[in-house]
Amino acid sequence: MKINITLPFDHIEDPKEFNTHEAVVEIATRLDQMRFNAGLVTDHPVPTGRWLDAGGHHAQDPFVLLALIAGVTKRLRLQTGILVLPYRNPFITARSVATLDVFSGGRFTLSVGAGYLKGEYKALGVDFERRNELMDEYIAALKAAWTNDEFTFQGSGYEALGNRILPRPVQQPHPPILIGGNSRRAIRRAVELADGWNPYFTFAAVAQTSRTAEIANDDDLMRGVAYLREHSEAIGRAEPPAIVLGGLNRPGERMEYPQMVDRIGRLREMGVDVAAVSAEGRTRAEWLESAARLDQEVLAKV
Repeated sequence: MKINITLPFDHIEDPKEFNTHEAVVEIATRLDQMRFNAGLVTDHPVPTGRWLDAGGHHAQDPFVLLALIAGVTKRLRLQTGILVLPYRNPFITARSVATLDVFSGGRFTLSVGAGYLKGEYKALGVDFERRNELMDEYIAALKAAWTNDEFTFQGSGYEALGNRILPRPVQQPHPPILIGGNSRRAIRRAVELADGWNPYFTFAAVAQTSRTAEIANDDDLMRGVAYLREHSEAIGRAEPPAIVLGGLNRPGERMEYPQMVDRIGRLREMGVDVAAVSAEGRTRAEWLESAARLDQEVLAKV
């Protein structure tokens, strides 16, 4: 089972610690020497102040950050966790992904979701109520752009008539696509259109705010996995999507290293292929020490 790590560049309280080129280079090169599978960055190009003040978080541009990381690493995979797909014209996203995959030597994984911040949708001029239809349409547009030297595609208010995005991604037929979200619709989308399902533990209040289903414990997760396998069988998909869990910890749960090792073993038995962990630290040195301890005390033992 592979373990990802959430990257700390969203922390802006002390910019010299995490918001400099030096910070990116130091953290990325150190992680490249550890056992983590991928570094994760999220996506909130223009969050509302109300959401931030209620506990939300800033997010740097995911493609810029991952490109910086790609330039100083050789092994670490690069993953969005997650990219809100309807925010951007799909061909802009297709070009960014193709460029990053080519120049990183095929190390990019695209995890996408429909998002939930109405204020951010409004600021970007995208119809919040159509986010699910746009998700399905944009995934099809991405695949059309990545799998042909020249492609045509009819979209909602845009049209490609013999366009090209070259070079195509290194990973064929395209970089892995993961679907973020806990809902049955997200699970069906993962089975029908993607390579993996990217759920995360949450609880009722947060699930309501983020407009997704609650996954508060292992039993909830198992029900989602069972539905994923059931739907795969129903549509004739021989190999169900990979299960890439957004985090080991359940809501409000703190675990010591031995508990993390045990949890990873349990998740592996449940069919989880990849899970993410988070390092802690108010400074870069503290964060790197936390990541090193996770590498030595958890990853080395699973």
